[in-house]
Amino acid sequence: MQPVLLGEILAGLMFFGIIGLLMLGFPVAFSLAGASLLFGLAGAFLGVFDPSNFSSLAARYIGFMTNEVLVAVPLFIFMGVMLERSRIAEQLLLTMGKLFGNLRGGLGISVVVVGAMLAASTGVVGATVVTMGLISLPAMLRAGYDPKLASGVICASGTLGQIIPPSTVLIFMGDMLAGINAQVQMTKGNFAPTPISVGDLFAGALFPGLLLVSLYLSWVVLKAIVAPASCPATPVPAEERKHLFRDVLVALVPPLLLIVAVLGSILGGIATATEAAAVGAVGAMVLAALRWRLSLTVLREAAISTATITSMVFVILFGASVFSIVFRLMGGDNLVHELLSALPGKEIAAVAVVMLIMFLLGFILDTFEIIFIVIPVTAPILLHLGVDPLWLGVLVGVNLQTSFLTPPFGFALFYLRGVAPASLTTGMIYKGIIPFTCLQLFAIATMFAFPELATWLPQWLYR
Repeated sequence: MQPVLLGEILAGLMFFGIIGLLMLGFPVAFSLAGASLLFGLAGAFLGVFDPSNFSSLAARYIGFMTNEVLVAVPLFIFMGVMLERSRIAEQLLLTMGKLFGNLRGGLGISVVVVGAMLAASTGVVGATVVTMGLISLPAMLRAGYDPKLASGVICASGTLGQIIPPSTVLIFMGDMLAGINAQVQMTKGNFAPTPISVGDLFAGALFPGLLLVSLYLSWVVLKAIVAPASCPATPVPAEERKHLFRDVLVALVPPLLLIVAVLGSILGGIATATEAAAVGAVGAMVLAALRWRLSLTVLREAAISTATITSMVFVILFGASVFSIVFRLMGGDNLVHELLSALPGKEIAAVAVVMLIMFLLGFILDTFEIIFIVIPVTAPILLHLGVDPLWLGVLVGVNLQTSFLTPPFGFALFYLRGVAPASLTTGMIYKGIIPFTCLQLFAIATMFAFPELATWLPQWLYR
């Protein structure tokens, strides 16, 4: 057998072998690195891989640790954890519930609105779903909401942090696509390509994020019209309405100021994502102090939680680097290029196939696992075919949101299951998320039809 063909076969077997290990429940980072090392040694034995290529890992790891863009990741995570400790979500949910309580579906509307605001101020999915599950779910069930609708609204709204900036997934994708795009353009003879930044990706994700918010709100309103018994009104007592305006101001103004400070500085070109993340981290501590919740204990807990989450993500990234080296140097890139280039319809068909693969992987893998495995393998080929990197990045972001929603391993479903009462069965949660998964697919189809949703705002702001 020819060495090139043998290397491609090994690369394909390695990809599916790693997916199998992850499905069996083995740790992600160790599965990526361990399986890649084994296949690399097998490739060396068969003469299709040079083990000296592993010497480049040290330089890669140092590059990750010294990358100023990736410094934004722990800062945004710290901001989200600190805001969770300040109970800003709790105050927002209770106040918005009162504001929309007189409307059918009002509690559902308030959950979507608060989910969007928390996404734009924290970007931490797990904390958002758990908080809304603890506060809003009991209130919705007591009010007579359909348990399936209540669980679906909470899970879907809690995952908006995946696509609405600031999002740690978008930070990693922005950094990866920037490097890949520069390399692809150089191979095409363009030695001065238009750079892609995390700020560009944040701007591109804004309209698709708002589209998802609009779709969620529309579904709740439609349920209120078609099936009013599934989401009844929860009238607010007259005594509480007297102070409602003041309560709304107190609950809304602090997070809105933080959103303007963080996102406004990035989109306005005043600060980079890392600088804005530092502002957000300090702003979160200020909000915690204003609520008399800032103490050494809170700071210690926030720091430990931030270190834990950040370490988990970067260890996966380090393991994925081993996979990337072995896969590419054994000819995996050629295999993927041949498969995607042979599709009828060229770049659109290639993107559609990659999106389908990511959607299916979302049933069994986490978002970071997917981007660290799939993006380095497929993005160079897609960009070489002429796909806009901004459109691709935002499209992947919207698609990856489904990884938190799709059974059987959707993390948002697990988060809600952990805090839901026994009366809300796992089957109800799974059924409740189906309409919102369909809305996600509709959003993806809309972005295919109108790429300007992702590309217009960055071009208007920065070009």
